[in-house]
Amino acid sequence: MNIQGKRAVVTGGASGLGGACTRMIMAAGGEVVAVDLNDAAGAAIAAETGCTYVKADVSDAQQMESVFAQAGDVRILVNCAGIVLSQRVVARDNSAAPLADFDRVIRVNLVGTYNSIRLAASSMARSGEGGVIVNTASIAAFDGQIGQSAYAASKGGVVGMTLPLARDLAKIGVRVMTVAPGLFDTPMMASLPVEVKQTMAAGVPNPSRLGDPAEFAALVRHIIENDMLNGEVIRLDGALRMPPK
Repeated sequence: MNIQGKRAVVTGGASGLGGACTRMIMAAGGEVVAVDLNDAAGAAIAAETGCTYVKADVSDAQQMESVFAQAGDVRILVNCAGIVLSQRVVARDNSAAPLADFDRVIRVNLVGTYNSIRLAASSMARSGEGGVIVNTASIAAFDGQIGQSAYAASKGGVVGMTLPLARDLAKIGVRVMTVAPGLFDTPMMASLPVEVKQTMAAGVPNPSRLGDPAEFAALVRHIIENDMLNGEVIRLDGALRMPPK
């Protein structure tokens, strides 16, 4: 698919991986509705790129229905919205982890992804011209670390539904792909000390550094433009395999 003139919705589209995808699509001549909860980042990327920023929670059905009603004829969806939680199942005092924390991660990362997919696919079906959906998982879906049970489960769910969705939506001409990134230099990493980030980067076999969000966006662009990519998960991680902790 040629991005020129196509309308896209990018969730988590104001910063990080999503922000890079917003910039990429706008630079390629597309139109982007960037969905996020960070008003400051949303206003900044709208001013920078000319995209439309909409504040919405991806896990809320009504809010996202409003987003897609406003977006109109959507041909591209890039799902980047997500949250991270590090929490052991049993704490040091032997208390059980709160169920609400696990539920919140699943709601945002997995249910929120599906919520956007169902609405984008409906829009693409009505247009009669098909479309492309690109989801964001994580290498944690395959080798999650201690404390990542909720996060790994949510991203594993995104991986697991990729092929069924591609098969389901084939009849309306919609392709579905998922990217599973490794360690990328995003706002989620910003709070970490420099030494910690350097140690993490050194653990990546080649190249031994954190990924640049623009590299993620470059892969997303290729997925959009290459019609034979469908129903697959691509790791983007510099050959990194995460240790237990």
